[in-house]
Amino acid sequence: MTVLVLASQSPARLKTLREAGIEPLVVVSGVDEEQLAGLPPPELAERLAILKAAAVADRDEVPEGALVLGCDSVLELDGEPLGKPGTAAEAASRWRKMRGRSGTLVTGHCLIDTATGEQVSEAAYTIVHFAEVEDAEIDAYVATGEPLHVAGAFTIDGLGGAYVTRVEGDPHNVVGVSLPLVRELTRRLGHQWHGLWVRP
Repeated sequence: MTVLVLASQSPARLKTLREAGIEPLVVVSGVDEEQLAGLPPPELAERLAILKAAAVADRDEVPEGALVLGCDSVLELDGEPLGKPGTAAEAASRWRKMRGRSGTLVTGHCLIDTATGEQVSEAAYTIVHFAEVEDAEIDAYVATGEPLHVAGAFTIDGLGGAYVTRVEGDPHNVVGVSLPLVRELTRRLGHQWHGLWVRP
């Protein structure tokens, strides 16, 4: 079995991988996500994913021969990348712009094979359609704190799921990790997806 190292502190990414039969070793990258401001959303997401994976790949706690996965998500709305809002005021402001509209959730993925040093990366795209939520709903949702710490100020696997009417593309990507894309990247590095499973 090949060990997968997740270079992310996201509980949603960890949960998604666990539900897919993988028990990753979590090693938080500590990469400053603000260092690449000004880039287009797809390039921003992919380059941050590469930085996160690279920051972890050489760490002592990473087992020899492990695959290291870095991910970063942004919501593209009107051509602008929306990461984590950080404050309640910003989260509420975003929701007033997003409601009744659609945006593209872009997640950059980078996978590094520590045995060979080989690296592959790609971004996944999912279109997200938002409900026409009322001001009171926005205020109540923001007050929970959930949207403050997630890309685009929403989730589909938590309280925010009721405000997403549909998605076009891989729903796992909206949670923060596209399982079909990670499988493809794993295969490009010469490994089998089922070789990452810890249970049948």
